[in-house]
Amino acid sequence: MKKYGGAHRVKDITGMSQISIDLKPHRSVSDVYICQRMDLTELSKYIEKKKKAGDNITYFYAFLAAIGKTVYNRPKMNRFVCNRHVWEHDKIVLSFVAKVSFDDHSEEMMVMVPIEKNDTIYTIGEKVKKKVDSFRKKRTENIDKEGANSAIDVLAKLPNFLRVPVVGVLKWTDKKGLLPASLAKDNLYYSTMIVSNLGSIGCGAIFHNITDFGNSSSLLTMGEIEDKEVIIDGKKQVRKICEWGMNFDERIADGYYFAKSADLLQYLLSNPEELEKPAGEKIEIDEIR
Repeated sequence: MKKYGGAHRVKDITGMSQISIDLKPHRSVSDVYICQRMDLTELSKYIEKKKKAGDNITYFYAFLAAIGKTVYNRPKMNRFVCNRHVWEHDKIVLSFVAKVSFDDHSEEMMVMVPIEKNDTIYTIGEKVKKKVDSFRKKRTENIDKEGANSAIDVLAKLPNFLRVPVVGVLKWTDKKGLLPASLAKDNLYYSTMIVSNLGSIGCGAIFHNITDFGNSSSLLTMGEIEDKEVIIDGKKQVRKICEWGMNFDERIADGYYFAKSADLLQYLLSNPEELEKPAGEKIEIDEIR
């Protein structure tokens, strides 16, 4: 069994960080909110260029590639707090919820996408497409679910007097880092970051709470991409703007670290060719401001 789904403890934290954890031991009351207006003008041009060349590149693939590359360059974004200690995931895994179809009664499933050091926007896109297509095919053919997706269906059918104590035991094992591997598998709460592209359903970005269950310390939502008039160097320009709602556990890093991470994310979205390079490639962040 892997501790907390696969993580190692970080011991070199500052005294202020440790005291902040003691003062606020729960993740659900330690999240901070950042509303970021991302300029996707260059990314939009890049995607159109790739489509004309026959490459199936989407905004969501680009978002995941940019986030993965940001986390590799900003490792504190891959951390979480549990039992008043700081831990770091052994891998970078982004998660999201996929629907079989876009209707009110459509079934949902949790999808996990590991981001390897050598991954690019192309390989990440292939991973996402393969996982989502496999999920939809299985549900169309009534093939049984696996991991946390299956466990949720089983638990939900139990009567209250059984389900509540069982969930209580699972929460205890989660807190101790002893949750069975089968329940951590495909469990979006056991990931680096939870991502939701709400723009794909015509919705704006929201701030979604992070939970005490699991070890995901960040949650990002992306809204619709709109043409907005902005002032650049004293001149009006129409740019492709998308609002991002970001929630972070403030105990894993300070506000300056989060702000610099958002800067790097914007840099990558403004220079999408960088996403064709390995996710683990180092970027000198001090040079991008």
